[in-house]
Amino acid sequence: MWTCPRCGRAFRNIDQSHYCGKAPETVEEYILAQDGSVREQLRSVRETLRTALPEAAEKISWSMPTYWQGHNLIHFAAQKKHIGLYPGPEAVEHFAERLAQAGCGCSKGSVRIPYDRELPLSLIAEIAAWCLETGNHA
Repeated sequence: MWTCPRCGRAFRNIDQSHYCGKAPETVEEYILAQDGSVREQLRSVRETLRTALPEAAEKISWSMPTYWQGHNLIHFAAQKKHIGLYPGPEAVEHFAERLAQAGCGCSKGSVRIPYDRELPLSLIAEIAAWCLETGNHA
């Protein structure tokens, strides 16, 4: 077991990635808690998802901004070197080639968009719409 020196939570894995402190209650609160250099990118992702999913509820789930419509559709989060987009494994598999062309890294259920890359906002919108249309769960 490993205990985080900042928040005191215990985890099985050493240096387990997690959110220390009180979880944000709103997406705006989440964005404001992030480093100033990435806030504008996070706001762009948020606006893209709000436009692509106009009837989805915006909430915090797993300490991340989440879009929900009957179930979690998609999440996003600020990471150390990238913005993480979490549409679920089926979406990542479906869009893998286009995500690679956009310079995004992928793993099961997640997309890594490096901070130094242009945000593929139209692709993010397309992924979100696909998640809604197919009933894909994040």
